[in-house]
Amino acid sequence: MDQPEQQLEQPGKLKRFWKETLRVLRVTKKPNKEEYKNLAKITGLGCAAIGIIGFIIFLIKQLLI
Repeated sequence: MDQPEQQLEQPGKLKRFWKETLRVLRVTKKPNKEEYKNLAKITGLGCAAIGIIGFIIFLIKQLLI
């Protein structure tokens, strides 16, 4: 594509992005306290699980070398 064609497409892309952004903001809502607690617990457990897996891999590597 040459420059003039790209410049013509940019306003359309920006307009579409703005519309999609507004649609997402209208649909979302602030979580209540209970939802937030559950989300924090799940996130913490996921981080802990990834850390444990990484530590086990590290120990296996250290024992084999």
